[in-house]
Amino acid sequence: MYKEFTAKMDKTIEVMQSDFAAVRAGRANAAVLDQVKVDYYGTPTPIQQVATVSSPDPRTLVIQPWETKLLKDIEKAILVSDLGINPQNDGRIIRLAFPQLTEERRKELAKQVKKYGDDSKVAIRNIRRDAMEKFKAQKKKSEITEDDLKDIEKELQKITDDYVKKIDDLVAKKDKELQSI
Repeated sequence: MYKEFTAKMDKTIEVMQSDFAAVRAGRANAAVLDQVKVDYYGTPTPIQQVATVSSPDPRTLVIQPWETKLLKDIEKAILVSDLGINPQNDGRIIRLAFPQLTEERRKELAKQVKKYGDDSKVAIRNIRRDAMEKFKAQKKKSEITEDDLKDIEKELQKITDDYVKKIDDLVAKKDKELQSI
């Protein structure tokens, strides 16, 4: 009965975790490029689909496009993204050097993580609201009773609380990870 709503809530948490993966945490991680799209023959395309991304050391990412004419486009896409890293183009590859995190940048990233968590909580509550509207419509059509509706409301609230706690735990874990870098 609640499967479709819990599936949507699970998807919300997945999206939040992929957003977390893109948060630059002082280490070179190809996931930071997931949100960066390069114009490839008029189509916004993820960098990983037009280039090889590797990490020769913990603080460096190397992007080697399959077509060298994409170097400038990839460089421009990285500059306009909010990664906060200046790409170094040597004519064959692009190097991204990840600097050590400053306390200020750490706080900025923690705020970003908290915002992702808050956005996810809003999404979870919207899913609960949509579910309640659906069940209230069923009650209006006399498909379920008033008692059923009250039980459903309690159960939906319990599910929502569980997911909000899950989000809080994930945010706290990511925040702790940021502080330990």
